[in-house]
Amino acid sequence: MQKSLFIDPVKCTGCLQCEMACSYENTGTLNPSQSRIKVFNFEDQGRQVPYTCTQCDEAWCMHACPVDAIGLDKITGAKVVDDDACVGCKVCTISCPFGTINYVAETGKVQKCDLCGGDPACVKACPTDAITYVDSNWTGLDRMRQWAGRANEASL
Repeated sequence: MQKSLFIDPVKCTGCLQCEMACSYENTGTLNPSQSRIKVFNFEDQGRQVPYTCTQCDEAWCMHACPVDAIGLDKITGAKVVDDDACVGCKVCTISCPFGTINYVAETGKVQKCDLCGGDPACVKACPTDAITYVDSNWTGLDRMRQWAGRANEASL
């Protein structure tokens, strides 16, 4: 069973624990700027929304990489960057429609969410369960597709 992150923005308090846990898990430092998950602050609405790589089925980043540095983890379904293969060309950052792949100047490589090998640190750190790790069929993808289909019908 494939699992994915499910983010419920209504539950997010903006505490940034997900960012801290992610940065610590991946870099050994508590530095939100090094996190692979970000919390976007909609100040005018008083809301915060966590966002990260959605691990797209049709992963544009993976297909765009000229050196095949992004591969599929067959166990988690995550699209994972191979640091040894990455040449830092940033083509994947351009191809990602969600802007969730980041270039790291210090390493000359890109980074993105890899689901922490199937045990996401952001999920464990979230005190309000705004971020959960669920069966991929429960993430609402079908509901989003239905909504998108209706939006297309309305424009005809």
